[in-house]
Amino acid sequence: MQHRTSAVLGLSAYYHDSAATLLIDGRIEAAAQEERFSRVKHDPRFPRHAIEFCLSHCGYEFDALDAVVFYDKPFLKFERLLETHLARAPLGLPSFLKAMPIWLKEKLYLKLVLDGEFRRLGGYSKKHPLPPLHFAQHHQSHAASAFFASPFETAAVLCVDGVGEWATTSLWLGRGSELTPLKEIQFPHSLGLLYSAFTQYCGFRVNSGEYKLMGLAPYGRPVYAERIREHLIALREDGSFELNMKYFAYPTGRTMVGKRFERLFCAPARALDSPPRQREADLAASIQVVLEDALLLIARHAHALTGSEHLCLAGGVALNCVANQKLLGRGPFRSIWVQPAAGDAGGSLGAALALWHQRATGAAERGPNDAMHGSFLGPEYSNEEIREYLLSQDVSFTELSQAEVLERTAQVLSEGKVVGWFQGRMEFGPRALGNRSMLADPRNPDMQKILNLRIKGRESFRPFAPAVMAEHAQAYFDLHESSPYMLFVAELLDDLRLPDSEARDVSPKGEDDIALHRAPPTKLPAITHVDYSCRLQTVHAETNPKFHALLDRFRERTGVPVLLNTSFNVRGEPVVCSPADALRCFLATDLDYLVIGDFMLDKRAQSASHVTEAKSVTFEAD
Repeated sequence: MQHRTSAVLGLSAYYHDSAATLLIDGRIEAAAQEERFSRVKHDPRFPRHAIEFCLSHCGYEFDALDAVVFYDKPFLKFERLLETHLARAPLGLPSFLKAMPIWLKEKLYLKLVLDGEFRRLGGYSKKHPLPPLHFAQHHQSHAASAFFASPFETAAVLCVDGVGEWATTSLWLGRGSELTPLKEIQFPHSLGLLYSAFTQYCGFRVNSGEYKLMGLAPYGRPVYAERIREHLIALREDGSFELNMKYFAYPTGRTMVGKRFERLFCAPARALDSPPRQREADLAASIQVVLEDALLLIARHAHALTGSEHLCLAGGVALNCVANQKLLGRGPFRSIWVQPAAGDAGGSLGAALALWHQRATGAAERGPNDAMHGSFLGPEYSNEEIREYLLSQDVSFTELSQAEVLERTAQVLSEGKVVGWFQGRMEFGPRALGNRSMLADPRNPDMQKILNLRIKGRESFRPFAPAVMAEHAQAYFDLHESSPYMLFVAELLDDLRLPDSEARDVSPKGEDDIALHRAPPTKLPAITHVDYSCRLQTVHAETNPKFHALLDRFRERTGVPVLLNTSFNVRGEPVVCSPADALRCFLATDLDYLVIGDFMLDKRAQSASHVTEAKSVTFEAD
C-alpha cells in the first residue's frame, strides 16, 4: 500500500513576528517570517507571503493540506484581557477601550478572519471545503518547537516569554512523542515582561530593544540588583516568583512602568533612543543578573522534578544568549538545546509539530544534531534567477566559479573589506547564520565602529558575533558544546588577549562621557565584547558547507578560522530575503562587495544613480 504524505501548516500572527511553517510527514520542510517578504520588521499581519513560499517550495496547493494550526487560543487571551481590566477598573479603561475594537474585529473571531484569509489565498468560493483549522496553546507551541525539534529523546522543557494566553513561564517533560505540562506561572508575573520593563525604562523599544539591553549590560555593574530583588520580584527556591505589581503599569497601562518604578530608581524613564549613560548600563547589568538567578532557580527545580540531563528552551527569553550560557555553566543540566526561532515566529513551527505528534503513531524525528536543518528553511534563488535579476537592473557584476567565489571573497575579507554574503536558503529565526550575512575580518580594531555607525546605522556599543569553524572553536573560545545558532556566549581564551594598555577608545565624537566603546585589547577585537565574551556561532560542514568552506579559505590566508558575522540589513530593516533586497541594501550602505550566488559586485563599479535610488528607501528605527 502506497504511503500517503501528511502536510500540516503552522501559523503565528496578529501579535508580532508572524510566520508560517510547513511539515511534511513530520519533517520540517519550510519556514519563514512574514517580515522578510513584507519588509516590515516584526510584521504581525496574516503571513500570506510566508504561506505562499512554504506551499510553493514544497509543491503544495492550499487545499491539499491535511490541517492548519494556529499557535495560540484567542478566546483564552481575551479572557485574560477582560479579567485583567475588570480587576483594575477604572484605571485601565482607556487601554481597554482602545484594544476592544481590534479584538471584536479580528482576534476574538479569529476563525472567521482566518477562513476569509485562506479563501483569498487560494481564491476559493465559500462552498469550497478548507483544510481543518486547529488551535494550540501559546506555551504548548513554544514547548513543542523546543522539544520535538531537539536531538533529545527525553528532556525537561522550559518556556519563558512575556505572556501567552495566561502562562508566562511553563515547565514540561518531553518524552518521545509526548509533551506533559508540569508547572506554570501566570500573568501578570512574568520574567519576560520584567526584562521588557527595564528595556523601556532604559530608553529602548519593547520587543526589539531587549537585545540592546543585554548588549549594554557588560558595560555596567549590578548595583541595582538588590533593589530589584527587594522591591520588584520575590524569587523562591522552587523556581516560582512573584512581581510586586505596584511598580508596573503594563497590565492595563500604555507603558511598562509606573511612577512608583521611576521613584524607586530616582529618575524618569530615559527618552527613547537617547544615548545610554553609565546609569543605564548599571541598570542593564542589574536586571540581567536577576534574570539569570531566576532562570537558574527554575532550572534546578526542573532538573529535580524531571530527572532529565537535558534541557530544551523556547520563548522570547530563550534568545538571551548570556543567560543561556549561565544555565549551561552553572545549572544542573548536562546539555541544553535552544530553539533558534524561540520567539513568536517559532510558534508556527511548534503548533505544527504539536498537532503532528498528537496524530502520529511514530516518535519525533531525531538525528545526531536536531531537526532544524541548520535553520536554513527559507527561500533560495538559483544562479539563473540571480543573473536574470542583476541583468534587469543594469548593474556591474562578475560571474565566478564556485571555487573562485570562495577564493575571491576570502581575499577581499583579508584585505579589510566588508562583504554582503547571500547564499542558499534564508535562515528562520532572528539570527543570520551565514546565508544572509554581512562578513568582515575580526582582527580589524576599527571594524565594530565601521559596521555599527557607517553601515548598519545602529548604536555603537553593540557587539558583533564571531562565526568559527566548529573543529577549531576550542582553540579560540572557552567552549564545551557547539553553538550553531548563535544562542550561547563564550569567552575568548587568555592567549588571545592583549595587555590592557593596548585598549583603544573608539567612542564616536560627542556621544557619551563614559567608556561604552573601548575596544577590548585582543587579537580579535571586532568580535570581542568589553567583558571578553563572544556571542558565538560554530559553523559545521554538515549543515552549511559553503560558509564552512569560506571560513577555511580565510583561515588558509590569515591563519584565523573566524569571521565577523552580522545580519544582512540596516537598523530597522528585516534581514534581506531576495536578490532585490540584497542589491538595494548593498547599494545603500558602505558595503564594499556583494557576493550573491556565484556573482560578485564591487561597489566602486556601480553607478551613482543606482546608489542614490537605493538610498531613497528608508526604515523606521527599531
